[in-house]
Amino acid sequence: MTATSGTPTPDSFGELSAARMLVTPNGIERANRIDERFAELRAAKRKALVCYVTAGHPDAARSAELLAGLADAGADVVEIGVPFSDPMADGPVIQRSSQVAIEQGMTLDGTLDLVRRAKLSIPAVLFTYLNPLIAAGENVLQRAASAGVDGVLLTDLPVGADPARESWLGGGPLAFVRLVAPTTPTDRMAEIARHGSGFVYLISRLGVTGERSSIPSTLPETIERLRGVTTLPICVGFGISKPEQAAQVGALADGVIVGSALVRAAGESVESALALVRSMRAALDG
Repeated sequence: MTATSGTPTPDSFGELSAARMLVTPNGIERANRIDERFAELRAAKRKALVCYVTAGHPDAARSAELLAGLADAGADVVEIGVPFSDPMADGPVIQRSSQVAIEQGMTLDGTLDLVRRAKLSIPAVLFTYLNPLIAAGENVLQRAASAGVDGVLLTDLPVGADPARESWLGGGPLAFVRLVAPTTPTDRMAEIARHGSGFVYLISRLGVTGERSSIPSTLPETIERLRGVTTLPICVGFGISKPEQAAQVGALADGVIVGSALVRAAGESVESALALVRSMRAALDG
């Protein structure tokens, strides 16, 4: 789906599943599960819990176990990070998880295999940098869709930086989730959202990923500006590590993204990670 600029209508999210149809590698049209999930959440007056995990961390077996348990713990969408040797947008926790996964042989195709075997009942977004995607070949988006991936998010491809590559991504079988920074001017927010689909990932603060003790005081104004130029759901990430923070952000946005805190917990045990997800879900549901 391509977002439209202007003030969202009351039924914006309800229109998502009907408006965005994707074509599977065998040529069959289907509604994107991300759009469907957000429409369901809006109808239920609930907020999305988006959970980031690094593929292959702390090892392939436990990574698969964590993926399998996320839906029952309360996750609505899972972002699956492809381990990368130069994760410039990530803080120390996720950097370390990537290194651990790489040392054990995890790759982009290995990530897709994890997704395929997990048979996820919730939408999955491939979270990656551009280099691994390019190296995987021109048919990587089709392979991802066949594995059960619903969307793709690239941290290092700003709107307008490579129109041909953006067209390849935006016209492929996956929703193309775009990032918006808190310092982004409003007109640029609109441009970014017009070239994205699924949802908008709003970065809550400048810097890299990581756990923080508080939510930026400017976040409500940033969400208000972004909501004024797109009908796409807005999910906020970077720094959300505690249930009370999730509740605070959930009162403002359409969803919250939990990354570093979940990756840290996964390093302790799968159960610790799932317990954190359950506590975040409970906080969002009030």
